[in-house]
Amino acid sequence: METKVDARGLPCPQPVIHTKKALEGLKEAGEVVTIVDNEVARDNVVKLARSLDCAVEVEERGSDYYIHIRKEGLPGTQLCVAPGQVVLISTDALGQGTRELGEVLMRNFLYTLSEGEVIPRRLLFINSGVKLCCEGSPALASLMALERRGLEILVCGTCLDYYRLKEKLCVGSITNMYTIVEHLMAAEKVITL
Repeated sequence: METKVDARGLPCPQPVIHTKKALEGLKEAGEVVTIVDNEVARDNVVKLARSLDCAVEVEERGSDYYIHIRKEGLPGTQLCVAPGQVVLISTDALGQGTRELGEVLMRNFLYTLSEGEVIPRRLLFINSGVKLCCEGSPALASLMALERRGLEILVCGTCLDYYRLKEKLCVGSITNMYTIVEHLMAAEKVITL
């Protein structure tokens, strides 16, 4: 049995959400084919499928991507997320004062976090916060140190595209709003900067 999801032209996270609903609708083993028209949507749907332990193949047809997702037996419908502390960073400067001071404070916050004994489970970067994970960021050394210690760093792909920074990402992995929301809802505590 094959279910088609035509998600061409839909903004993030709609292709992921429609695909997840289609997988939930499978009564038994089967295949969902999601059609998207951009690389960000393709990557986000593939990540969802893999997080649900599904087999994934991507077929490129012209400017469209056909993502074949197969699941044996009843598909899982939840991402594998673990509780813990999550820090949501939505800006590259900390606080409301001058920009220069805010940048210094953010750099110092991340450095102090990287040197501390206790670290959160993951850092989620959205909006201008994604700039901290990219080439030229004064916080890169601290973020790389945190990642080496096992902290998961997830960076919003839509935001990277908006700021044209996708090719300059140096630390963390690209994610989508669906995954960000899943991690926020599963967290024992969320700290927002």
